[in-house]
Amino acid sequence: MSRKYFGTDGIRGRVGEHPINAEFMLKLGWATGRVLGNGSASRVVIGKDTRISGYMFESALEAGLSAAGVDIRLLGPMPTPAIAYLTRTMHACAGIVISASHNPHYDNGIKFFSAEGTKLPDEVEAAIEAELDKPMVTVSSARLGKAERVDDARGRYIEFCKSTIPSRIDLGGLKIVVDCANGATYQVAPSVLEEMGANVIAINVDPNGLNINEDCGSTNPQLLREQVLKEEADLGIALDGDGDRLIMVDHKGELVDGDELLFIIAVSRKETKQLSGPVVGTLMTNLGMEHALQAQKIEFERARVGDRYVMELLKEHGGVLGGESSGHIICLDRTSTGDGMVSALQVLATMVQKNVGLHQLKQGMKKYPQLMINVPLARRTDIDNCEPVQSAVRAVEKRLNGKGRVLLRPSGTEPLIRVMVEGEDKTLVDEQARHLAGVVEQVVGARVETA
Repeated sequence: MSRKYFGTDGIRGRVGEHPINAEFMLKLGWATGRVLGNGSASRVVIGKDTRISGYMFESALEAGLSAAGVDIRLLGPMPTPAIAYLTRTMHACAGIVISASHNPHYDNGIKFFSAEGTKLPDEVEAAIEAELDKPMVTVSSARLGKAERVDDARGRYIEFCKSTIPSRIDLGGLKIVVDCANGATYQVAPSVLEEMGANVIAINVDPNGLNINEDCGSTNPQLLREQVLKEEADLGIALDGDGDRLIMVDHKGELVDGDELLFIIAVSRKETKQLSGPVVGTLMTNLGMEHALQAQKIEFERARVGDRYVMELLKEHGGVLGGESSGHIICLDRTSTGDGMVSALQVLATMVQKNVGLHQLKQGMKKYPQLMINVPLARRTDIDNCEPVQSAVRAVEKRLNGKGRVLLRPSGTEPLIRVMVEGEDKTLVDEQARHLAGVVEQVVGARVETA
């Protein structure tokens, strides 16, 4: 379904450039209130991460919602999954998150949650876009929405996180470094771990509005690795700016990515007879995870790239676990959306229950070498029906001899083809990925004219 403003995960862009400006946010708040408001009991919760533009957009959305006759509950800086949870438990008709996730401070965006704490259906996003094209009309003064701050939002969410693992689990004795990316989890994440008994060393917990995700967090975990080794910690936890992604580091300073974490949780669920349906990954999920799950007799399905599509496939097949290599992990048996802290607690609970370290837990899965190369296109091309390219793909697959895979994926936002080759032999993978990228560039790549 074509969208004017909404992408696969809300509306996002550069601050100050349409539509990420105060004028548009005012109208967006009004349109949202018109579509999702349900009479006199209507309320919408608004939360944000720590980037400086959140102040401006929070006020604009609040004004627009009030003009539509909808009450507002302001949560302040809170992780995205916390807003999903509070939307449900506060019986709001919608939740709004002001965040650009793992992007730098100069970007921002708006994500929406339904009353059930899930992403909005396509038809609801389309209805909001239709309202945006209409003149803004304010309700009568007596019907204007009121705004209140929710003072105990953080405590509510902390208790929820702790409730997602058995109450007998005690993290006492574990030394944990947690990197909060100077983002929305900077108060919540250390508190959850400390209240469960862990010895916590918190880093990147000093947001100033501009340093969110800056050389830290799940997209840049090098500092976390260094701190884990320096402190001789048992493990490290890296979250992104809005708290829905998770990467971990074991006691040796080795990264444990989303695929490996999802594997650990899936095996634990199977052993405790809590796993239903297939585990869902994406087209980019490492082949090693698929093979490791097969060895455990756990069914696996691949969705298109994006947590939205992972969620769709989980619901279609009755699954409860899914995720992406980037660390966006969905535990539908615990919550309604991807949640970095909830996912981390599932891994920590497994460590405590089995009395083993993170390094040992990940040994059941061997990651295959993978190389992805972006090839700029001269024009949009139907790569699936380009015979010279497909012939080259078949040749690479033959070289891999059933011990790898090839993926050609057009970018959804740029004129690029992402060429990915994966297999057991790193030398062969690198060689074949570069060869295939060269074929794609020669056949449909952008030509650079030189004088």
